[in-house]
Amino acid sequence: MRLSLLLVVPGLLISGILIWLQSWALESKLILIAVELIACLIIAASLHDHIIRPLQTLANVVGALREEDYSFRVRLAVPHDALGELSLEVNTLADLLAENRTGAMEATTLLQRVVEEVGIPIFAFDPAEALRLVNTAGERLLQQSSARLLGKTAAELGIHSCLTCENESLVPLRFNSDARWLVRRSTFRQQGVPHTLVILADVSRALREEERRAWQRLIRVMGHELNNSLAPIKSIAGSLNARLSATGLGTEEQQDFERGLAIIEARAASLNRFLQAYRQLAQMPPPVLQKFSLPGLVTRIARLETRVKVEVLHGPDVMVKADPDQLEQMLINLLRNAAEAVLEPASGEKSNGSKDYQAHGSGNQVVCSWKLTENDVILTIEDNGPGLMNPSNTFVPFYTTKPGGSGIGLVLSRQIAEGHGGSLELSNRDHQRGCVVKVRLPRVASE
Repeated sequence: MRLSLLLVVPGLLISGILIWLQSWALESKLILIAVELIACLIIAASLHDHIIRPLQTLANVVGALREEDYSFRVRLAVPHDALGELSLEVNTLADLLAENRTGAMEATTLLQRVVEEVGIPIFAFDPAEALRLVNTAGERLLQQSSARLLGKTAAELGIHSCLTCENESLVPLRFNSDARWLVRRSTFRQQGVPHTLVILADVSRALREEERRAWQRLIRVMGHELNNSLAPIKSIAGSLNARLSATGLGTEEQQDFERGLAIIEARAASLNRFLQAYRQLAQMPPPVLQKFSLPGLVTRIARLETRVKVEVLHGPDVMVKADPDQLEQMLINLLRNAAEAVLEPASGEKSNGSKDYQAHGSGNQVVCSWKLTENDVILTIEDNGPGLMNPSNTFVPFYTTKPGGSGIGLVLSRQIAEGHGGSLELSNRDHQRGCVVKVRLPRVASE
């Protein structure tokens, strides 16, 4: 505005001097000068409206864009005009920025939704190894909410080994002693600061499946050779033992031969049973799925255990789609293990050779219950036995601490659970004597 006035001041002075030098009346001179002044003010105001205000509007719009407010636009943006062309470009820029921000927000929302829905734990750490991002699966693994986890270091969370191990390597974590986790790491930048992305994948089931396939390949070779050898050995040992009485050997020599042949026959039979148990474990058929009520199956199997009372805590009626025969075998194995755990051998054996057992404590020793989650049913079997002495060997095939045990019951039970898309976990009870078994099976909506 001041520059506009300075522009017209020389003209006003010259015209004023010329008017004053005229021989007109004083009033006429003053009126003419006043008209010139008014005209100059009107022209200056018009220039201000057509130049200064559009520039101020453009400055306001650019300032709003800098603050990421894309709702402002320049009005009267017309072509074939310098300021109009500039206004059109600013409006186009605002539309483009608004579209890009909307796309970025949608992409970020989609990425966050995908990360939350992914069933594998995902963590992001800053250069100080403080947690900056965790998804729902990570919260379930650490058993805490993101509000409590964010800001803690990897060492405090117990997953520091995931940042120090080699990429795509297996690491054990304290959250699940039976799980083996594959760690994948990568880096990304957020606001110029490098971050480490850690993705964990539970590969325990896949590794066990590979082990099972290796067993199957091995049993094809071992089974053929052992079957061809064990049957003749057992038969010949039995035949020789039957003919010893006709050999005329002395009593002491005959007893030595009988004992030796009996040992050979017994070991051949034991190896044959071992082989059959191995075959049963390695050649589990796929489940034949049927839809049925789980509480009825649990109640019926619980009645089969007569050595101790099995208390069934009835929960909600739930339908599962599974193989009832395989689930029966799994429950029989688990309840039998729980019953044997709460029975303690007496100091000696009975005269007939059978062991005398007595239960620890009083009341119900084995408790079976179930509860529902959004997609699964969790069947729990608790006992007050001695608990797990060596949890790391719980699912090792043919490992057993029971006299006469085969060591395949728990492995077979877990294989049945995983064959139905579920899982089986064993652990000692917290602050109590005994063991707890949790079987997770997928549920179906009841009709």
